Amino acid sequence: MHKRVFALIAAFVVQVIYGVTYTFANDVIDGGYIQPYGFILLRITGAALLFWILYFFTPKEKIAPKDFLILITAAFFGVALNMLTFFKGLAYTTPIHASVIMVVVPIIVLALSAILLKERVTNLKIGGIFLGLIGAIVLSVYGKASHAGDNILLGNFLVFINAVSFSIYLIIIKKLTNKYHPFTFMKWLFLFGFLFVLPFGYQELSAVKWSTFSNYIFFSVGFSVIATTFVAYLLNPIALRTLKASTVSTFLYIQPVIAAIFAILMGSDTFNTVKLIAAILIFTGVYLVSKPTKTT
Repeated sequence: MHKRVFALIAAFVVQVIYGVTYTFANDVIDGGYIQPYGFILLRITGAALLFWILYFFTPKEKIAPKDFLILITAAFFGVALNMLTFFKGLAYTTPIHASVIMVVVPIIVLALSAILLKERVTNLKIGGIFLGLIGAIVLSVYGKASHAGDNILLGNFLVFINAVSFSIYLIIIKKLTNKYHPFTFMKWLFLFGFLFVLPFGYQELSAVKWSTFSNYIFFSVGFSVIATTFVAYLLNPIALRTLKASTVSTFLYIQPVIAAIFAILMGSDTFNTVKLIAAILIFTGVYLVSKPTKTT
């Protein structure tokens, strides 16, 4: 398979995983089985173990000592701050507000890529990003509403910090993927992420009553650890080895579409014309951004 096609598939699969995760994670947290920070610590711990196990079955590659500072920074923005602010923000605001704020990620990444990575910004790419932005906002605004949180302003601010944090992470990780294979550095990324999150999630994870878990909750937790954290975090840098950071970030627009489709299949949402139009706008935008250029 052509490596660019594989990279596009990897970027798409990441958003499919994230899209269906909303249902599973919400059932675990809203059901009171695991508190948010405890759930994050569990995800990071599980993924860290899987990455270190993977290390023993993959070719060995040494990381330059000076690059460990970059890894620690990437772990802070991409694992710790990213997850902690999103889950905390979601507790205060509504899913609709959060999803609208998250669509600024491709715009932030596009700007940072042009400044820090010297990526060429074409009119086609700008058009694709804003087409996807319109579709994502339409889908979010007309999506299923939820009850308002306790502090919308604080919640929105935390989700925005999460969006900026994730954007910075994509830029940092792009630099690492240009130098190392993801198998080489992901284990360190999650080890450092684990150390960052441990003080926040230890008490909540210790309080979990595992005996109350049904098979579905065990499955939801397992999916969140293996697919959402281990597989998705592995596929992102694999996609970044071939694609521009701005291209990979634009795939985030697919996430609300996948979430809506999965919700419809699960019987918790319905299909209508607005969702169809939004989906067409989003996929058209992603297609335009993912078209290869001479500098990709």
